[in-house]
Amino acid sequence: VTPMKSESMKPEDWEETEHGLLEELYRHVRTLGGTISGEHGIGRKRAKYLHLVLDEPTITTMRALKRALDPNNVLNPGVIFET
Repeated sequence: VTPMKSESMKPEDWEETEHGLLEELYRHVRTLGGTISGEHGIGRKRAKYLHLVLDEPTITTMRALKRALDPNNVLNPGVIFET
């Protein structure tokens, strides 16, 4: 889902509206058993919402796997997890 800004809405108003909309959307997605996804993974755009659909132990495991498989952080540094 990609929410679209109305042409009449100011960009600064849209940022706040979009953030609230996406939080509500991803929370609802979780209640339906879904998660965040994208054509190329989570990426920068959705990373800040990951905690809404995955629990902390899962995110911790993902971080540990990233560190184990990419100890030098050369594969997409900072895309999902901050460096």
